[in-house]
Amino acid sequence: MKLASLRNGRRDGRLVVVSRDLTRCTDASYLVPTLQAALDDWRRIAPHLSALAESLEHGAVPSERFHEHDALSPLPRAYQWADASSFLNHVELVNKARGRDVPESFKTEPMIYQGGSDAFLAPREAMPLADESWGLDFEGEIAVIVDDVPIGASAETAREAIRLVMLVNDVSLRYMAASELAKGFGFYQAKPSSAFSPVAVTPDELGEAWDGGKVHLPLKVDLNGKPFGRANAGIGMLFDFGEIIAHAAKTRPVAAGSIFGSGTVSNKGDDGSGKPVEDGGVGYSCILEQRTVEKILSGGSKTSFMKVGDTVRIEMKDAKGHSIFGAIEQTVEAPQTN
Repeated sequence: MKLASLRNGRRDGRLVVVSRDLTRCTDASYLVPTLQAALDDWRRIAPHLSALAESLEHGAVPSERFHEHDALSPLPRAYQWADASSFLNHVELVNKARGRDVPESFKTEPMIYQGGSDAFLAPREAMPLADESWGLDFEGEIAVIVDDVPIGASAETAREAIRLVMLVNDVSLRYMAASELAKGFGFYQAKPSSAFSPVAVTPDELGEAWDGGKVHLPLKVDLNGKPFGRANAGIGMLFDFGEIIAHAAKTRPVAAGSIFGSGTVSNKGDDGSGKPVEDGGVGYSCILEQRTVEKILSGGSKTSFMKVGDTVRIEMKDAKGHSIFGAIEQTVEAPQTN
């Protein structure tokens, strides 16, 4: 089934079940008001939501047109948002950009940072940017929402706790990140609010593309209407979601409604780091990767980070070309000042 949270004037929105083709939806708030409430009682509520989804497909329940522009992020706020960096090619390129080698520990255990989860952007909401010198970048990723995960859970147990899958734009301020990391205490200001796809789907909706811990489909990223990235989310992911979640649960339990990201989807090319889409490669899921490859090849970066007026679109389609999650489409705007 596919679930979304529609605007209703309240912070957490109104839960709806969405048709597989993303054209219609039906109200689910009489069963449970919000997605977080559903996750808190998933084993009891999920069968009712699934039955509602089937009724929607057969036209057996009242429905309304589903407009992606009316959707909030599926969880407009969450108890936890933790993002990994599990694609080796991305880690290698980021470290090259910072003049460092990839830590050996990366190959034996996942890297995760804990981001802000109190206020996510809607999938069609503008990305605010007060200062273009901060180096605004998008990062196209896969994310999962989990049920309760006990402390010390195995990767297999963690995989069984995955309830929903969605896309994410993990917004980053690259130049600000460098100064924050130099302090040795991690990100904060460099990681503003992220945005998630209009719809979150149960893993079964992905069919053979879901192997229990990875999504084996290309992630489509367009910048200002032109193809920028087509990397496959199932290739080059060193740690799957089960391993990422188990790593997070090593010393503490994980609460239902926690979100985990894959890190920037990134594939190596035959020539090493990969080529832009326009040169026959699969491109990149963030600007930093393209800038790093440009610097490696020509000694300097040509592609600029995002500026006011730029638009990024992130989407994933199934084998038949149908959108699975809807699209994240965000334009950069200067924040409103009083």
